[in-house]
Amino acid sequence: MKLAKAPPVVSDINVTPMVDVMLVLLIIFMVITPMLSKGVQVNMVKTHNDVKLQEADREDAIIIAVTRDGKVFVSPGNTMMQVDQLPQKVKDLQQNRSDKTVYLRADARARFSSVTDVIDALRSDGVDTLGLLTEAIQDKNRRSLGL
Repeated sequence: MKLAKAPPVVSDINVTPMVDVMLVLLIIFMVITPMLSKGVQVNMVKTHNDVKLQEADREDAIIIAVTRDGKVFVSPGNTMMQVDQLPQKVKDLQQNRSDKTVYLRADARARFSSVTDVIDALRSDGVDTLGLLTEAIQDKNRRSLGL
């Protein structure tokens, strides 16, 4: 009686499952990364006469966001903090920078007192240059006239 031969050993590694997992991870990171860079969601005040502040678009710009409910966030880092902690944090961020400008993004529905508390805290601690960030109103008449 002859014994059946064993099937030949396959020495190739099947990488298909690994490629599937890597593609899923890539898609997840592609979806999540833009959300992380946006920071805190703030519906800014809209203005007709806006001035472009290119420095505010830099990744390392110091931006303070005041939300609708009065919470204060500092970026880079999107760190939530109290107004009384704000001057020390800003001073730490400004330490090794040539551009000492601080930008303020306030929600249009935020209480005025919340925004002025932040401005007062920054001004009292020596912040000389404070930029108020707004959004431009898209005027349909101006666009159609080419202005």
